[in-house]
Amino acid sequence: MTRRAPEPVQVIKQRRDAALSALVRGVPYMQFLGIEFERRGDELTAILPYDDKLIGNPLLPALHGGVTAAFLEATAIIGLSWALIWDDMESGVIDPRGLTPETLPRLPKTIDFTVDYLRPGLPRDAYARARVNRSGRRYASVHVEGWQDNRARLFAQATGHFLMPSRDD
Repeated sequence: MTRRAPEPVQVIKQRRDAALSALVRGVPYMQFLGIEFERRGDELTAILPYDDKLIGNPLLPALHGGVTAAFLEATAIIGLSWALIWDDMESGVIDPRGLTPETLPRLPKTIDFTVDYLRPGLPRDAYARARVNRSGRRYASVHVEGWQDNRARLFAQATGHFLMPSRDD
């Protein structure tokens, strides 16, 4: 039996980065808000770089609640999608270098999304991470935490339920 040589680390990183980039490019609203993702292995951290257009109350100033909710929901959807394609990508079933927003697997659809606003979002960069609590064939539950300067001091958190895309489509 012949053993295949392991892929070089750089090739693996490029494949993973290409898949993540295709996922993010597939959601125009994330581009409008400026949402980016940083990847460490299979863990993603969403980044919402500060921009004046994100302020809802200029007297405080504070991030708009809708921007905060959209940021957390986008983090949940991309985090869940990333978890879904990870195994297929790593096994070679999906070739991320050929992925475009049109050829990506369908994204999960939001059933409901509840945001807890814990404190005002300050006029600075925000970060978020999603944790998939349950992911089945038809349904998934995701929890998201958002912070700014201190990971232990959340400014918002959310829980969402999502309808999973059919694997047959």
